[in-house]
Amino acid sequence: MSSFTLDERVRLSIALGLTAGYGDPALHRRQEKAACRLGMTGAEIDAARHGRSFDMRTSAALALALASASGDRDRVRIERARARRFGIAEAVCDEIEELAARA
Repeated sequence: MSSFTLDERVRLSIALGLTAGYGDPALHRRQEKAACRLGMTGAEIDAARHGRSFDMRTSAALALALASASGDRDRVRIERARARRFGIAEAVCDEIEELAARA
């Protein structure tokens, strides 16, 4: 069983990736404050906004979220399979897709 969960840091990384293109400076400032509270560095924030992470599982979760938000079913299937190979449980993949649908 995978120990990977959608903790606060992973959820924020996903939110950073999903909202990177939003033209809302206030949102970005709030996210940066939250990221700093969680101990994320500027490089981690920038990476998340580009859909990446220095952690392979978080990176896979971000890729799945972005694929889901894009609506590209083939890409979602590919990224879900990748996330599963990295040890992200099926239920967590479902949760990631739900987060993306709400963004």
